[in-house]
Amino acid sequence: MTAAHSTLSDGSGIWSLRRLPEMDEAQFQQWRTLLEHRTGMTLTAERKSFLETNLGIRMREIGCGSYQAYYEKVVSGPEAVVEWAILVDRLTVQETRFLRDPDAFRLVSDYILTRPREALRRRPLEAWSVGCSTGEEPYTLAMLLNESMTQLELPPLFGVTGSDISKPAIDKAKRGLFNARKLIGMDDELKARYFRPAERNTVEIVDSIRQRVCFTRLNVLDLKQAPMHGMNIIFCQNLLIYFRRWRRREIVKRLAERLAPGGLLVLGQGELTDWQPPGLQRVPSENVLAWIRRQSDEE
Repeated sequence: MTAAHSTLSDGSGIWSLRRLPEMDEAQFQQWRTLLEHRTGMTLTAERKSFLETNLGIRMREIGCGSYQAYYEKVVSGPEAVVEWAILVDRLTVQETRFLRDPDAFRLVSDYILTRPREALRRRPLEAWSVGCSTGEEPYTLAMLLNESMTQLELPPLFGVTGSDISKPAIDKAKRGLFNARKLIGMDDELKARYFRPAERNTVEIVDSIRQRVCFTRLNVLDLKQAPMHGMNIIFCQNLLIYFRRWRRREIVKRLAERLAPGGLLVLGQGELTDWQPPGLQRVPSENVLAWIRRQSDEE
């Protein structure tokens, strides 16, 4: 990714690029410290150009001429809270799609299908998508839960919560409208069952699934105060890569505390290495990083 540029017209309709000033090392460390303090995310030196590009785009939008001036606007300006929320959205929302990790979702389906039926009748299944971005993951979980309950000939007793630090991402997720390309790779029967055509090459989640999914804004640094407890499934993929190793372990410990006994925690491959979360048993799988909370941990 190249450093940030501003786009100018030379009057003849031909667009040219004007390079913004390079971010010096002191400025990079200043921004890096702010991001880690407020969100827990770390930016490696290799991601400096990513930061420059995204800051530069926002600076151009509001007419801010230097990284330092924008930093002061974000930290202590009259609209600092609003500007920080906009910036976090730019830096954290990632490209995603439905059924992004087929192996992980297959594991979730197998997990549900092997639960004691009496338990599924007695208590609704609760799933949580952590770092859900614009909603593709929690809606996918809801579809899989519905498919599994149908296969078991049980009523659809389940709910899914999606949480993310970005308010614009959460707002978009709530609308349930997606570009049709987000469904690439999905089985045609699933598409027909859970989506209906909407305007301008978009599709809309059917009401029966939307009603099963709720969304909330949550910073993973605040998991200690999160109201989610007794979750049967926690899905947290492609989020921990942004954090230092010690912070990853802290986040996973907090998530594990929110699992019901026998609950399933699914992470992204390679996001946690050489560490066994306390109270959890690793699911034997070559393609998915997942644990189950031991039944004996029930209080």
